[in-house]
Amino acid sequence: MMSKQTRQVSQEQIAHQWDCINQIQHLLSVRADAPHFYCQTFGCQQNEADTERIAGMLREMGYEPTDDPKNANVIVVNTCAVREHAEKRVLGIMGQYTHLKEENDDLTICMCGCMVQQEHMAEKIKKSYPRVDIVFGTHALWRFPELLLRRLSGSKRIFDISGDDRGEISEGLPVLRGQGCHAWLSIMYGCNNFCTYCIVPYVRGRERSRKPEDIEREFRELIAEGYKDITLLGQNVNSYGKDLGLGVDFADLLARLDKVPGEYRIRFMTSHPKDASDKLFETMANGTHISHQLHLPFQSGSDEILKRMNRHYDAAHYRSLIQSAREKMPDLVLSSDIIVGFPGETEEDFQKTLEMVRFGQYDILYTFLYSKRSGTPAAEMPDSATKEEKQDRFDRLLAEQETINAARQEAYQDRIVRVLIDGTSNSKQPTDHPLTGRTDGGLLVMCRGDGLKLGEFADVRIERTSLRALYGVEVGNG
Repeated sequence: MMSKQTRQVSQEQIAHQWDCINQIQHLLSVRADAPHFYCQTFGCQQNEADTERIAGMLREMGYEPTDDPKNANVIVVNTCAVREHAEKRVLGIMGQYTHLKEENDDLTICMCGCMVQQEHMAEKIKKSYPRVDIVFGTHALWRFPELLLRRLSGSKRIFDISGDDRGEISEGLPVLRGQGCHAWLSIMYGCNNFCTYCIVPYVRGRERSRKPEDIEREFRELIAEGYKDITLLGQNVNSYGKDLGLGVDFADLLARLDKVPGEYRIRFMTSHPKDASDKLFETMANGTHISHQLHLPFQSGSDEILKRMNRHYDAAHYRSLIQSAREKMPDLVLSSDIIVGFPGETEEDFQKTLEMVRFGQYDILYTFLYSKRSGTPAAEMPDSATKEEKQDRFDRLLAEQETINAARQEAYQDRIVRVLIDGTSNSKQPTDHPLTGRTDGGLLVMCRGDGLKLGEFADVRIERTSLRALYGVEVGNG
């Protein structure tokens, strides 16, 4: 059984949302021109996946996507609350969109996501952005058709940011996925970890896992639709299944999906070290389609800072995880997150972080200067380090990782790697490597070769390397 915190949205509730979709479709059918929608997403891959569901609902209603907000009848901005900079960007853009409404009375402006789930932010929007029509939080996403129908039917501005801790999981609503060979697949929502610097548990609620059969059904649909690089999403995928009471953990889910026939890769993010296990690494190593790529954030190499962060592991345990994963997968591509300048961090603490970076030999590091988030415990912690000291540490960290990154990239010289050709170069200058691809480990490869095709796998030989990319030629093409 599911936990008290995890409930399935009933078939009757989903049927009501479809009824709202159909009613909007009927309202729009009398228009002489086709209505359009524009979606803009800030933040993580989970937000991207949420936007795909909103876009799917809008398309079923009769709206067509547009790349120009000036042409839209509905604008949806999906927001992020992880960093203050993202919130400022959102508010600046909302100011621009509300001006569009002065010229277009037919425009409906919606805001959703993590940022607006915060009561103080919803109140600010209510008072300072009167032309925003609908504001709904992460818990109300599945009710979007109902909210939009109410507004189109003449309702006053709608704000639905209820702190719904029931943890509802909705299935059966439409999705409009992006073109190409990559796809997101959410396997769970929310977070139970309460890291002291993070707002996510407060805006996305507690952990709720989807049923394995629902995940497999959607996974098979993706394979049938031609997607070949599928990323499983969750704030902490390693804790998948704990709330279901089915005796199925994340490694079991991976093994189940890996049995689906086809030519594809499975990736996942994000993993929390406290729940990572040898069972997971063995499943990855023995899988047919599971990429040997692991994103395992450690945040700090100092045990004292990890305690203040409420991370529930120490540096020694983290090192043992890396060692185990690399022993089982010598070709593992490893990435991590680091926060520099967390409240109370000393130079000694920072040196321990540098030691972890040297030990881990990461292919990719996502580095952040600590950003205070109101409403989190860390925002109230004393901090004696100056802004200049933190910036100096940050610069030294980048320099250290750049040296490691250069050596790891250079090790690919003359190697043959399997890549999925997924795009074209965005360089404005002519290039002799016009296509982009990704290795099994997710590394970027700029490719050339007469036989290369978008959406297909190919073997390429690495001709040269740089800090940001590998450069390869199709095997047998020169």
